[in-house]
Amino acid sequence: MNTSADGNLLKGLDYSVIQQCMHCGMCLPTCPTYSMTLQERSSPRGRIALIRAIADGRLEAGKAFADEMYYCLGCLACQTACPAGVDYSTLFETARAEVERTGVLHTFKRSAIRRYILKRLFTSKRRLRRLGQLMYLYQRTGLQRLVRGTGLVRLLPASLRGLEPLTPVAQAKSTSQLFKGGLEARNPAAPRYRVGLLSGCVQDLVYSQINADTIEVLQENGVEVVLPAKQQCCGSLHGHNGEVETARALARVNIDAFDPENLDAVITNAGGCGSHMLHYDHLLAGDPAYAERAKVWSAKVKDIHQYLVEIGFRAPRAGQPQRVTYHDSCHLRHGQKVWVAPRQVLAAIPGLELVELKEADWCCGSAGIYNITQPEAARKMIDRKMENVRATGVELVATANPGCSIQLEFGGRRSEVKVEVVHPISLLAAAYRAEKEAR
Repeated sequence: MNTSADGNLLKGLDYSVIQQCMHCGMCLPTCPTYSMTLQERSSPRGRIALIRAIADGRLEAGKAFADEMYYCLGCLACQTACPAGVDYSTLFETARAEVERTGVLHTFKRSAIRRYILKRLFTSKRRLRRLGQLMYLYQRTGLQRLVRGTGLVRLLPASLRGLEPLTPVAQAKSTSQLFKGGLEARNPAAPRYRVGLLSGCVQDLVYSQINADTIEVLQENGVEVVLPAKQQCCGSLHGHNGEVETARALARVNIDAFDPENLDAVITNAGGCGSHMLHYDHLLAGDPAYAERAKVWSAKVKDIHQYLVEIGFRAPRAGQPQRVTYHDSCHLRHGQKVWVAPRQVLAAIPGLELVELKEADWCCGSAGIYNITQPEAARKMIDRKMENVRATGVELVATANPGCSIQLEFGGRRSEVKVEVVHPISLLAAAYRAEKEAR
């Protein structure tokens, strides 16, 4: 990331990227924050105008600018809609990095929270697993039920009170435990391909079974799966929140851990992780030791649905009658441009009826940690999403991102819409298992 003489990251951007926006307004109907406020500054076009004003030296990156950059979801729906091909992702991430560089939002509390979450917790799988174990004990011992049932949650500070309903259910075993506990032994003796799987952070703590299902599905299709022990968080949380150097450090760790030169693909089943990992080449372009390896990495990163379609996955021969709708993860659809493949996977499952969801590609309000930092706006978005889910009449919602899953589960409880949230790959894995049981 280049800087100007005064250190300003936006002034250091390639100016042609900033000039791409034609101000045509095609992005406006796709932007969730603009739809809520109808304020030009809360639209992609408006935010780009602010970025350009700072790059031109006509505006300082003050608190109002910072608040607007963090009000943006970073869902990239505008990037899909843009006829000029504006690289909004780069503009958005650079703007947030400039906000953090200037410190205009600095408070002791904010800095302490960011330091713990971004610099300590999400840079260490070991610390994340400890947190997961504590969550598991809190939930499985009945303490969470007691706290909720007795109203003790009302004693928490208002900010924590609002977060408590979003608490996901922690799993007893991590992906590595499941892998070493039996899944690794099921790798095919004569594999067609060899891939590495990103286990993720939230995915590993809360949805490790989805990772296990992903491994099983790949093995069913003749793919050997390796799970690098030294892998860490992909860095998307850091890259999207102005911590570029930490994101680069994590990218280097993962490239070393996976050794992509010796894999056919690097597989992810989380839309946000995949979108970020695809751009390791951009992130490390100025690193002489990693630039070329990062290009190899980015060329090999594949979403699980995309990869299965590419290798010609086998349709299961058994299944059960069920109706499901599908919510597109923003970064899977708009970041990775993958939306047909998940539907192809679902369509291949016998007995499954896919009911298309109105505004399937409209953000649910999760957006990384947006539902934590902007709870009011996030709730408006999940309420809108759940009304569309209610209209389908189904009780099964498939999605391919852990943040979306947590938000949809919360939305179901909040709106009293009875839904079960699943990953498309888990439905495919269940069909393969049903096929074996029917023999």
